Amino acid sequence: MNAATKLAAFAAGLALLFGGAAVAGGAIGPEPGEDAPQEHTEMTSAHAPDPVRGLAIEDDGLRVVVDDPELRRGRTEALSFRIENTRGETVRDFDVEHEKRMHLILARRDLTGFQHLHPEQAADGSWSTPVRIDAAGSYRLFADFAHDGEAQTLASDLRVDGAADLQALPAPAATAVSDGGYDVRLDTADAGAGEEADLNFTITRNGRPIRTEPYLGAGGHLVALREGDLAFLHVHPLAEDTVRFAATFPTPGRYRLFLQFQHEGRVQTVAFTHEVR
Repeated sequence: MNAATKLAAFAAGLALLFGGAAVAGGAIGPEPGEDAPQEHTEMTSAHAPDPVRGLAIEDDGLRVVVDDPELRRGRTEALSFRIENTRGETVRDFDVEHEKRMHLILARRDLTGFQHLHPEQAADGSWSTPVRIDAAGSYRLFADFAHDGEAQTLASDLRVDGAADLQALPAPAATAVSDGGYDVRLDTADAGAGEEADLNFTITRNGRPIRTEPYLGAGGHLVALREGDLAFLHVHPLAEDTVRFAATFPTPGRYRLFLQFQHEGRVQTVAFTHEVR
């Protein structure tokens, strides 16, 4: 074989080798750091449900740090915490969301003992509020806020001394009574997991419907927690003058809904168990 023939055969072999590598690379996908095809990105975002929140103490570069997670039952104590960035610096700037810059939610692991508080921020950026918890057990603390235009919920655990008398989650029911004696009815269409559900609450006292007063910028405020991991769901109020909300329940199972509304200057709290199939 002459030199020209050998050179042509070598070039053909190289073309075959690199052609196969290109096909294999296309089957594996883009290299790390490369953009995915545009049509794939759009399809993924279009079908992605609202993510649950409150499953971790740290997310998206922010972390909740509780000064002392041990509380004594039956005593009013100061509960203090702060939000830190990745450099360990205390974050001081927060957006106003639902008329407040910080919402603090406490709930026992069996989804009882619900409290919704609005702590005060100190000059050093930390947050604190007086808290009294009468039942022992493990509690979940949710710091719910907005920072740089993005809503976030970070969570940590609290422990209250003593033997815990855990309660079973109540069965789903269409009606419940608030802590101030108001009768509340929940009407919702049969929405499955991943579908947006319309949650409509009707409130009466002594058999007569009442009109709620504005509370946190709406007709009411709703917190939804998933049984088991206590995932914190994103809930949208549908109108300022009604007690209606839109929520997407990400998975089948039971959720505890904590509705708060205001009437005659007093905030009422009522809880429902909602099951998604």
